[in-house]
Amino acid sequence: VRKKMSQDLGFLIPSVHIRDNLDLVPGGYRITLMGVIVGEAEIYPDRELAINPGQVFGEVKGINVKDPAFGLDAIWIEKAQKERAQTLGYTVVDASTVVATHVNKVLQAHSHELLGHEEVQQLLDMLTEKSPKLVEELMPKKLTISVLLKVLQNLLIEQVPLKDFRTIMESLADAVNRVQDPLALTASVRISLSRLIVQTINGSAVELPVITLDPQLEQLLLSSVQQRQPGEDGLVLEPGMAERLQSSLATTAQRQEMAGQPSILLVSAPVRPLMAKFVRYGEHLIHVLSYQEIPENRRVTIVATVGGQADA
Repeated sequence: VRKKMSQDLGFLIPSVHIRDNLDLVPGGYRITLMGVIVGEAEIYPDRELAINPGQVFGEVKGINVKDPAFGLDAIWIEKAQKERAQTLGYTVVDASTVVATHVNKVLQAHSHELLGHEEVQQLLDMLTEKSPKLVEELMPKKLTISVLLKVLQNLLIEQVPLKDFRTIMESLADAVNRVQDPLALTASVRISLSRLIVQTINGSAVELPVITLDPQLEQLLLSSVQQRQPGEDGLVLEPGMAERLQSSLATTAQRQEMAGQPSILLVSAPVRPLMAKFVRYGEHLIHVLSYQEIPENRRVTIVATVGGQADA
């Protein structure tokens, strides 16, 4: 898991340590990060987990639980029921895969916390071997490691991998002459990585299904951005509207999940960071892109419009 995640994210994940804990129930496990519990569940090594992906055509008997990685309805079944469960539409995995998937999900969700100054320096050292002039031009005269760390963490928070570190640094070399704010620098990098970002979300499909905001709501948010005081980074909406917007986004995202499609919210560039932070409080994974982040070879299809008034 550690090796694969390091490859996917683009930096070396710290070692994962495993130790016994007699306080846990038999079959129970707990995932901690820097001493804080970030995930836990119970497995049954002599059974297999049948996960309901959203639509199955019958029932199987077993121990009803929630899949620890994604929160889906699941059942620990006897191994003899595996073939029948698969025929009914369940995704069936063994106990070790359940744990590995859960650890993978946790590492991905907390990857920005695993990246520190030391890891950034390792990335710079590797890039120096291939592009010494690029690093020399930027570090530390124009860009400090602390600012670079913040930009990279911003990317990881939204599950943007750091694999194309050279493009990231080239984008920063261009943008740092115009802006110094980490959020503005992140926005520039995201545009440079747009093809990678969209491919990570939706593969190679030409059609890109997106959700948009009602024009009046988007204009309200644009005005909110323009009136923000320095240091403010939250979404300014009256509580009722914010709750309705969350509900509407959740309904649409669930519909997308049932259709096997990603949930992508397409907004104007100034609004994108605020909406990205806003959707992270919801239960569903929603990717927030700006119009500038859509590659030319992708065709946008609007599947829903939400406005905080009612479901689309």
